[in-house]
Amino acid sequence: MTRVLFSAGIPKAGLNRLESAGFELVPFSSPSGPGSLAAQAADADAVLCLLTDRIDEAVLAAGSGRLRVVANIAVGVDNIDLESARRHGVVVCNTPNVLDETTADLTWALILMACRQTPAAEISLRAGRWSGWRIDGYLGRDVHGAVLGLVGWGGIAKAVARRAAGFGMSVLHHARTPSGAPGYVADLEDLLASADIVSLHVPLTTETRHLIDARRLRLMKPTAVLVNTARGPVVDEDALSDALEANQLFAAGLDVYDGEPAVNPRLLAAPRAVLLPHVGSATVETRTAMAVAAADAIVRVLRGDPSLDRAARAQA
Repeated sequence: MTRVLFSAGIPKAGLNRLESAGFELVPFSSPSGPGSLAAQAADADAVLCLLTDRIDEAVLAAGSGRLRVVANIAVGVDNIDLESARRHGVVVCNTPNVLDETTADLTWALILMACRQTPAAEISLRAGRWSGWRIDGYLGRDVHGAVLGLVGWGGIAKAVARRAAGFGMSVLHHARTPSGAPGYVADLEDLLASADIVSLHVPLTTETRHLIDARRLRLMKPTAVLVNTARGPVVDEDALSDALEANQLFAAGLDVYDGEPAVNPRLLAAPRAVLLPHVGSATVETRTAMAVAAADAIVRVLRGDPSLDRAARAQA
C-alpha cells in the first residue's frame, strides 16, 4: 500500500484527502528521536510535513528509491534540502497562494500596531498607569498617506499593496528582476531610504540571509517602521535591536525570528518592538486550506497527474 508519513498536528481535512485516496497514513516522530523520520523514510512514498520539520540529506537518502514527494505545509521551503531532493529524484511541493491574503492581513496588523504603538498603550492601561488623555500621550506615526516599501513582489506583497490603497499610501516595491508594475525600485537601498514603512516579503536564501543588516538599517529614516512576516534570518536581529535602542528607527513589527522558537533577548527588551509568535497564516480557514493543498499535491504526484500546478512545486 502507498504509505504517507505525516507530521503531528496537521488539520484533519488534509489527512482525510489522503485517506480518501486509499493511502496508508503513518505519523512520524522528530528527526533525531527514536523511530526518527530518517529511519521511517525508507518505507514511505511521500512525506507531509511542516516548516518546523527538517527534511535533510539523511531523510532523503534513506527514502531514495521509494520516496517520491515531500509536501511542505508552508510557502517557504528552507527546512528542506532541495539539492538533495533533486539528487534523489524527490519532488518538493509547497502551498503558495493559499495563505497570501491571511498573511497580508497579519502584516497590516503589525504595521498598525508598530506605527501606533498600540501594544504598549494597552499594557499601560491594563497596568493602571493611564492617568487620562494627554496631548503628548502614546504618540505614534501616521499610516495614512505614508510611503510603503515592499521588499519582494510575490503574492503576499501584492496583497499587502492592495490594502494600502485604502490608506491613501504611495507604494514602492523592490524585486531582483524588474516587475513592470508601477512603483518598482531597482535599487533596494533607494527603497529603504524613501519608505516610511518597510515590509519584508522574500524567501530565505543564501542571498537574503541578513539582507537587512546594520548598514541598510542606517539608510532608513529615523521615523520609519520595519515589518517582517517573511523569515527571521532575513533581518540581523542584533543590528535591529541596536537601531531601536539608539532611536535610529522608530519601531519594528516582527512575526518571525532567527532561531525560533527562541527569540533574541535583545528583541524582547528593545523599545517599540511589536512581537508576535509566527502567526501570519494562523486562521482555521487558511491552515486547513494549506493542509488540503499539500495533501492534494501528494495525491497528484503519486498518481502521475500532470495537472499539478508547477507553482506548487518548490522543485521541478
